[in-house]
Amino acid sequence: MPVALVTGGSAGLGRALTHALAADGWRVVVDGRDASRLAEAADRPGVVAVAGDVTNEWHRAALLEAVEREGRLDLLVHNASALGPTPLPRLDAATGDDLWRVWSTNVGAPLALTSDLLPALVAARGIVLSVSSDAAVEHYPGWGLYGASKAGLDHLVLTFGAENPQIAAYAVDPGDMRTQMHQDAFPGEDISDRPLPESVVPHLLALVAARLPSGRYRAADIAVPTTVGG
Repeated sequence: MPVALVTGGSAGLGRALTHALAADGWRVVVDGRDASRLAEAADRPGVVAVAGDVTNEWHRAALLEAVEREGRLDLLVHNASALGPTPLPRLDAATGDDLWRVWSTNVGAPLALTSDLLPALVAARGIVLSVSSDAAVEHYPGWGLYGASKAGLDHLVLTFGAENPQIAAYAVDPGDMRTQMHQDAFPGEDISDRPLPESVVPHLLALVAARLPSGRYRAADIAVPTTVGG
């Protein structure tokens, strides 16, 4: 039975992906900072919840122990993310503390967690998938801290792939989604026209199943196989 670790799985895309993987027969270790919300999201067979913050060294050790109990790791998904201060500030209004909070979650924690779990990933010829953003390659007012962190995450994950050819490494831009983080980025605006995170999941599953070459992808560009009679 394949095993995945999905960070930030108590809501949004992480929750939707966790549920889909479990429904497909995966064992999924999932984390989130809100213990009660995480417990609700993980209340189904095949899902193991480990509450905590990925920036915390002790929590990452607990995730490592949970994976070791499963005996293997086939997929590591870096989904946990920090948007930064809102309303989103111009770069000249951002502080060093703002930068540190965003980068410790979006770059530092994935670096440490991937390094810790690399032996298990290599042994299973596994996959590392980071949830990226178009802000990693485009330049939008207010999105400087977040975009720079996602660009950094892309670079780290794809370098892990270059250094370890036994694994596949993907940075995936999911596109706009109707999530709390997206709402936080646009306070007071109606984002009901954005697609739900569940619409992105089939593209991520297709990428994992096809094991395409390591690289950066837009979820919308990943073909989803049609079912027989579909």
